Amino acid sequence: MERTTGFVTQLGMDHEAAFDAAEEHGFDYVELLMDGDYERRAFDPAAVREAAAARDLDLLVHLPFALDVGSAYEHVREGAIRELVAAAETAAEMGAEKGVAHANSKAWGPAWDRDHLRDIVLGSVREVDAETPDDVEICFENIPGGAFSTRNFPDLFEETDAAMTFDTGHARVDGLDSAEMARFVGDHGDRISHFHLNDTRKPQDEHLPFGSGTIDFERVLGALPADWTGSLSLEVFTLDYGYIGVSKEYLDDVLSAVDAGTVGE
Repeated sequence: MERTTGFVTQLGMDHEAAFDAAEEHGFDYVELLMDGDYERRAFDPAAVREAAAARDLDLLVHLPFALDVGSAYEHVREGAIRELVAAAETAAEMGAEKGVAHANSKAWGPAWDRDHLRDIVLGSVREVDAETPDDVEICFENIPGGAFSTRNFPDLFEETDAAMTFDTGHARVDGLDSAEMARFVGDHGDRISHFHLNDTRKPQDEHLPFGSGTIDFERVLGALPADWTGSLSLEVFTLDYGYIGVSKEYLDDVLSAVDAGTVGE
């Protein structure tokens, strides 16, 4: 299994400081948040690219969260897709290899047919895939309660060529335990390009330091195909890089167990 590891920046994290922490703790990349004060116009792409390269780091991004690419209203949907594509273009200028995106609709449920909204979202996924730069892989995330939550994400696989970001905490919110996550990963590892390693103690999006929750990550990651190639981002809600460093140590232990084939022993 060939994989790279990194972490997702949080609101309030300066990217230069994040790059320093990533270099110190032996990460391969940083996944930069691109929303709020960190939306695409806030970055100097050349400067970000140079700063990452100076520390021998690759770059991934989390594209804007709340763009309504599944809107039932044509002009809203078109604007959301244009902004998502523009953010991906900026990410490409920064040298990003992947961008995480949400495939969802915010349409008012009682007024709209669910299957109709689902078709709109699928059309948007295909359009985003077609229009974003070829050198940035867009990986759509499982969103609890969304148009494509964990349990029905295989429908998106069947009807698009899109890659997936598998968020473990979101899967837990969707009701999957570690065994069910492992089964999903084993069945669809060929379409999962990226992970958000989001630890939690219960069906809630807690984003705890890795290893402090109850998800059996050895079991989940051990279910990946032996030839899997992808990326693993720690997603921890903290501004303290010490917790990121400790999480990296736990992740290294998990991956060592997976590599050694000792999972479950």
